[in-house]
Amino acid sequence: MDMINVKVNGIAVSVPKGSTILEAARAAGVEIPTLCYLKDINEIGACRICVVEATGARGLVTACVYPAAEGMEITTNSAKVQQARRTTLELILSTHEKKCLSCVRSGDCELQKLCRDYGVENADKFEGFRPQYEIDDSAAHLVRDNNKCILCRRCVAACRQQFVSVIGANDRGIDTHIACAFEKPLDDVPCISCGQCIVVCPTGALTEKDDTDKIWAALNDPAKHVVVQTAPSIRATLGECFGMPIGSNVEGKMAAALRRLGFAKVFDTNFGADLTIVEEANEFVQRVKNGGVLPMVTSCSPGWVKFAEYYYPDQLEHLSTCKSPQQMSGAVIKTWYAEKNGIDPKDIVVVSVMPCTAKKFEIGRDDQAAAGVADVDIAITTRELARMIQRAGIAFTSLPDEDFDSPLGEDTGAAVIFGATGGVMEAALRTANDWLTGKDNEAVEFHEVRGTEGIKEAVYSIAGMEVKVAVVSGAANANYVMSCIKDGTADWHFVEIMGCPGGCVNGGGQPLQPASVRNTTDLKALRARALYDQDEKMPLRKSHQSPVIKMLYDEYFDGFGGHKAHHTLHTSYTARKKFK
Repeated sequence: MDMINVKVNGIAVSVPKGSTILEAARAAGVEIPTLCYLKDINEIGACRICVVEATGARGLVTACVYPAAEGMEITTNSAKVQQARRTTLELILSTHEKKCLSCVRSGDCELQKLCRDYGVENADKFEGFRPQYEIDDSAAHLVRDNNKCILCRRCVAACRQQFVSVIGANDRGIDTHIACAFEKPLDDVPCISCGQCIVVCPTGALTEKDDTDKIWAALNDPAKHVVVQTAPSIRATLGECFGMPIGSNVEGKMAAALRRLGFAKVFDTNFGADLTIVEEANEFVQRVKNGGVLPMVTSCSPGWVKFAEYYYPDQLEHLSTCKSPQQMSGAVIKTWYAEKNGIDPKDIVVVSVMPCTAKKFEIGRDDQAAAGVADVDIAITTRELARMIQRAGIAFTSLPDEDFDSPLGEDTGAAVIFGATGGVMEAALRTANDWLTGKDNEAVEFHEVRGTEGIKEAVYSIAGMEVKVAVVSGAANANYVMSCIKDGTADWHFVEIMGCPGGCVNGGGQPLQPASVRNTTDLKALRARALYDQDEKMPLRKSHQSPVIKMLYDEYFDGFGGHKAHHTLHTSYTARKKFK
């Protein structure tokens, strides 16, 4: 590799030829501030926060896009540079709605931090015309407030990376703003509710629709039996909201915190994940044996399902009819659990804590009401749960570890790994392998489908059959795979698709991390590692071996593959028009 030599604030460093000044500075241990920059996604030099002085350049240059050159001397913190950044921040503030006290991002806002770092004291230094925008809360999952937008275009890049590209820059000059084509509201465009735009937004311009007040109201209603379930990935991410290292497994503290919030029962969506695997594996085996539509594609990611309904409405027969773990858990709570405890399903409020903003959309879908009422009543994100814990004054990091409530809090290792891309496939293969071969196979790890790559393929020999599988994460990769399926060039039997890159651990409802972390840290890998580590320690690692799952099928569903299980745990899909 060709290397070049530069100096950053007098520190000599060698970097690969073609490196930007930003990369060279990082190699020298210097972090240059950015606002618009996201590595490999949004490298446009638009915000001007990263300006530096460099020999051979005319004036200040943007470090994120300006190439380093042999012998270049770079100064990142001169008086001229600091004044330029301060002025840029003051100009950004001139059109920014500065309601920091009530903003959900207060204390966690990249703009706010930079203003503090650079001593911006007069937020109204450049007074003048400030555009006013109506808040768009038309979507089930998101609120867009362009009055807080700084036009960094990170959200546009994230949406483009997800293939859907339903937002972009409209108008020009002072009137430039981020919106949908023809100023349509978000619920009138083919947005898949993935929330990737939210996790990259540096301010409060994009936030999930906060449903925590609904939960507080339910918890204070003596007529309601309020239960909560938490998705597999939440245990690997919630700790970040309380300053814990990325990838900390906080399962025990999370259960303890939820109990202190006042929920009648604290359940684990891992139970629903085990249930999903049993149903999905059975469906796959039946399709293989009876000539059903292949490849079968997983259906537990509502962002992906919505994508399929919008962009591949003629290919919906490939989707498994299984409900997601969230919905299966809710369905069992309002049927079997309600009957066992003599509670009217109408009096049960099921709250789910999810990594995914699309879950807010999913709970309102048709054919998700096994007991005649919604399977799940309220879906909140990891971030919303953290805010509830903080409001309640619960000292999260000091809590003792507690267990989930039995029996819907018991699970297997197969369920735990659901939160990582490839986890659903691996869990399904563990069960399908046993069922197709008719024996308890010792092999439970399928390493070929692990990892954070967007598309992974593998072939496994099972019961004399070559089973070809693919694992996909991110809507753009889903588009490629579905195009292969549609044109007949795909030879897979089973495909896992997750709407968010890296799977649920990187969902749109997960803890926010600033660009300085996103650009240098593999969040997906660190979070997924916590799930695989837990799986390795579990006494049971196959979903169909769960005593609770066996009990439920024996006692309530009349065995695997029964009509009652299908009615309770399966759903349907609908072709959606891209524009109303």
